[in-house]
Amino acid sequence: MNLLNKLFHRNRNPSDKQNTQRVEVMNGSPPIFTPFSGDAYSNDLYRSAVDSIAKNFSKLIPSHVIMNGEQRKDGDSVLNYILQSRPNPYMSTFDFLYKVSTHYFLYNNAFAYLSFDDKGSLEAIYPLSPLQVEFLTDATGALYCKFLFSRGKTFIFRYDDVMVLRRFYNSNDLLGDDNRAIMPTLDLAHTQNQGMENSIKNSAQIRGLLKYNQVLSGEKLKESKEAFINDYLSIENNGGIAALDTKMDYQPIENKPVFINGQQLNEIKNRIYSYLGVSENIVNCTYSEDEWSAFYESTIEPLATQMGQELTNKLFTQREQSFGNSIMLESDKLQFTSNSTKVTALKELMPLGLLTINQALKILNLPGIENGDTRYQTLNVADTDIVNQYQMKGGNNNAGEQGNQVSRNQDGQGTGQQE
Repeated sequence: MNLLNKLFHRNRNPSDKQNTQRVEVMNGSPPIFTPFSGDAYSNDLYRSAVDSIAKNFSKLIPSHVIMNGEQRKDGDSVLNYILQSRPNPYMSTFDFLYKVSTHYFLYNNAFAYLSFDDKGSLEAIYPLSPLQVEFLTDATGALYCKFLFSRGKTFIFRYDDVMVLRRFYNSNDLLGDDNRAIMPTLDLAHTQNQGMENSIKNSAQIRGLLKYNQVLSGEKLKESKEAFINDYLSIENNGGIAALDTKMDYQPIENKPVFINGQQLNEIKNRIYSYLGVSENIVNCTYSEDEWSAFYESTIEPLATQMGQELTNKLFTQREQSFGNSIMLESDKLQFTSNSTKVTALKELMPLGLLTINQALKILNLPGIENGDTRYQTLNVADTDIVNQYQMKGGNNNAGEQGNQVSRNQDGQGTGQQE
């Protein structure tokens, strides 16, 4: 049994393959995915940018959570182990997220197979690298994905068993658009690299013509040329002067290779980075807190939201979702801020009782302590209900005191009148 057959031993094919047909979409474009990239991953700029995104996306923590109003609690421990530790026997969570996000930004479509056991519980998630994907439907209207792998291996899965992530989701109803828009820029970047390489090679090309005023045999001509080079064009010729008689004339050839200026290089680099939603500082790991926050919110967080919603819909029924079951991919953004920002945040949050001691230590990249899961807060902060009760009690006392004062005044006035 090969690896594909082992992975997909519960291959859920439609009951009657003869009755399946290609899905007809509204815009008329064929629902077929082919990972066309124009070999974009071989471009160093494109690859480094995708690698930076994938590495940062892989830091996220996918979790099954149950929301009950504003209350949140952890979900199924087995499911969380699969999501957070070992999505499948061959990958860690980091590897899984890295591969999925790489496919997402390289092909604008990413697929993963959700393998369920006989009881319907998730047992593994496998990212897929197909040569082609075709969407099919049967007589009942159920949707299927037909995957073609290398060596002609074909598997058909229910659409509900496949995680599908799309980028540039525009012209096709079921797939994201390809990367043809960036290919001219990648071709130009390749031309630049070739131009610089050729410019370096030009230094070894012909630098002059040596014309003899007499007829020489081929062997004598070659010997005379080598002697001229050794005497006058070698590094040992410190004077830089050649002495010639009437037997020969030397005519230098001026080579002026065309170099691409730095502004043009930066322009192409920025176009590639902008296409992928990343900046040069992110790629070079020289970003500031504001740059990291902008990158996270514009590039990492949208993919995390999309993946969380897709897994939620594929792993839980509508009823289960109504009870608050969902998959979330989260990151502690304070972990990527400076120490001064962390300390400032802790000074503001700890007095309010929003963090436990161990949570604060984790933000500072320090190990937890025993009994560190308790929350402490300053006495200057009170519960809203307690404050309301205190104010109401104080108001009644003030009213009573005013009433007593009025009564005393009245009694005093009465006493004075009687007197």
